[in-house]
Amino acid sequence: MYLEIVSPEATLFSGEVTAVTVPGINGEFQMLSNHAAVVSLLEAGTVKIKGNVVVEESFKDKFSKAANGDTMLSITSGTVEMKNNKVIVLAD
Repeated sequence: MYLEIVSPEATLFSGEVTAVTVPGINGEFQMLSNHAAVVSLLEAGTVKIKGNVVVEESFKDKFSKAANGDTMLSITSGTVEMKNNKVIVLAD
């Protein structure tokens, strides 16, 4: 599935991934390929990305790697939309 993470400053990441976990306002949830359509508000927490994630050099300081290889991005709030195997995270 395709993931796009957009902040007020720039598009931080766009590319193919295998899974995305986000901090929804009713708890953390994960989206996999062919997930049902969903729109949710996000709260402060961590976006976890599985897959071969290549981040632009100018944004590498915003991301970290977990021990299990997941790519992590801390956010303070935002929204997420999943539709037709495309996930868009609007993050603050």
